[in-house]
Amino acid sequence: MATATKHPNAQDAANGSVRVEIFDQGYNLRGTDPDYILKLAEYVDSKMRAVAEQTHTVDSARLAVLAALNIADEFHMLKRRSEGGGSDSSKRTRQLLSALDEILQENRKAG
Repeated sequence: MATATKHPNAQDAANGSVRVEIFDQGYNLRGTDPDYILKLAEYVDSKMRAVAEQTHTVDSARLAVLAALNIADEFHMLKRRSEGGGSDSSKRTRQLLSALDEILQENRKAG
């Protein structure tokens, strides 16, 4: 199983270019943080490989779209959780914080 790799000879410090491999295809990517680019490429590669195993599809364009949809789903689930639409435990936490705020306000008024 090949993963995204940073080739030492392919990193160009002048323009921040990093050579990575995603699903057996080489790409030259540019950015300010080569290690971060490598991590992203490895993540995309792993998602594409997981989709390929589940669907038995060999069309790389189709795999890329399905992997992108999986990543978008993960992103939106995390975003929803961080915005308060998450699990019952986070709702319960917000309820407890609200109740605590009410009690503290009542104590301040009484004190």
